[in-house]
Order: sequence, then structure tokens, then C-alpha cells
Amino acid sequence: MKVSGFTFIKDAIQFGYPITEAIRSVLPLCDEFIVAVGNSTDGTRALIENINDARIKIIDTQWDPQLNTGGKVLAAETDKAFKAIAADTDWAFYIQGDEVLHEQYLDIVQQAMQQYLNNEEIDGLLFKYKHFWGSFDFVGGSSRWYRNEIRVIRNNKKIYSYRDAQGFRKDNNQKLSVTAIDAYIYHYGWVREPKAMQNKAAGVGKYWSEEGYDENKIKFDVNDFDYGQIDVLKKFTGTHPLVMQKRIEEANWKFDFDISKNKPKPKDVLKDLIEKITGNRPFDYKNYHII
Repeated sequence: MKVSGFTFIKDAIQFGYPITEAIRSVLPLCDEFIVAVGNSTDGTRALIENINDARIKIIDTQWDPQLNTGGKVLAAETDKAFKAIAADTDWAFYIQGDEVLHEQYLDIVQQAMQQYLNNEEIDGLLFKYKHFWGSFDFVGGSSRWYRNEIRVIRNNKKIYSYRDAQGFRKDNNQKLSVTAIDAYIYHYGWVREPKAMQNKAAGVGKYWSEEGYDENKIKFDVNDFDYGQIDVLKKFTGTHPLVMQKRIEEANWKFDFDISKNKPKPKDVLKDLIEKITGNRPFDYKNYHII
């Protein structure tokens, strides 16, 4: 069984992406790892090179300025990396620049890839998610956060990155058939030093609308990003991936949140109640078919 990792990145240093941690978290599973490095001005390419692992293969890309709505450019960059993986690869592990796989799940992922290797009905593996917000101590607890997403896909070139690169589809806009595994991706997209968070919101925002970043949606002053715009958070009580320890120790900002002041939306209260009674959570967006 051959496994390729793949990702894309641009301006990782300027925007505070934990891209080296993301790559290193998946490398133990991979025979090669493709990184599509966009035209950066902050030393991102050197950052990837300094991981110093022979399995890593960099492809240099130019982000298309015409794909500046709906995050389409993110999907385009994902597809560039996916197309560059070795032809004899069986499974491809996709990780984004602000996602990390906890090492406690490596064996689970490895076993699942082996188990479903010859089952052509399975297009990919579905992971659970923990979305961190503000600091490394809080995770999102409302339906604004997606609970699951596909991160391992079969090396089938009919598969392509969907919309803003959150998930995947295949020929004729078909949803992938996947199996859910008991493994989490830790998403650190909203945990950065405030200035880096501010830069990221403004810099990446231009790829979501022709007008660019809307500062009325995510407010900040000259120096500090406002992490307070949230409905429900939960205190995180687990452990972080080992590859994240240095970044966590070097965190230089403070964020706290009184969870007694959570303001869940009525629809989330209803979903939580139904899930508690039935074990199933209704109405959540699902970009896949679970087998």
C-alpha cells in the first residue's frame, strides 16, 4: 500500500499557518508528500524546505487572481497538489495548512486504509473535527463548525476539490462514498497571535469576494484581533498533538471565555436534544455519503 500526502500553502509565515506541524503530523503515514507552494514573499518555500525530509516534493504555483470569489482558488491549488502525486499511490492524505492530525490516531488511520484498500465502494475516509478558537484551550461547540470532513481519498483522478477546498466530489458533482473512522483532525485556523490573525483575515479574505475583506464581519482594532465574536465554546480538556507543543509554549497572547455566557441558537438546542435522544444529529450539512 502506497500513501501520498498533499497540501497547498501561501504566505504561511505572514499569516501564522502551522503548516510545518500539519505536514509533520501526517508524514509518518506517507511514502511521499506533495506541497503546492504559492507565490509567497515571506520565505514560505524555505520554511517547507527546512523540514528536511526526502519524502517532501515541492511544486511552485501561481494563485489565479481571477478565482477570487468563494474560495475557488483554494480548491484549484488543492487540485494541483493532488494531480502531482505518484501514479502508483493507493491513498492520498489531504491536510490543510491549519490542520493537524494527533499522533494517537496514526494507527487508526493506517489500519483503515489497509482495511478498505481493495474495497472500491469506498472513495475515502471521514474524520471528526475539533475546531479551536481564540486560544488552544477552547473549541467551538455550535453548528457553525463542521463536525466531519473527508481527509483521505483514493487516488482516483475523477475526484476533485469541492468549492473552497473543504471537501471533495467526483465526476458529475457526485458526493464521495466514505466510511467514518474514529480519528480527529485538530483545526487551528482561528488560533493565532492577534496580529497574524488580523493579517490572515485581511489577506485571505480577498479570495472570498471581489470586494475583498469585509471588516464589518470580523472586527479588530489597530493592534488586536477580536476573538470574542462567538456563540458557543467548550473548554478543551484533552492533549494537543506533540508537533504543536513548541507553538503552544510560545503563544504570546491571552484569550479567555466565560462558557456560562454561551448563547446557543435555538436550532442548535433542538439538534442537541434530538442527538441526545436518538444518537443521530439531524440537518447538518454533509458533503458525502457514509457507507
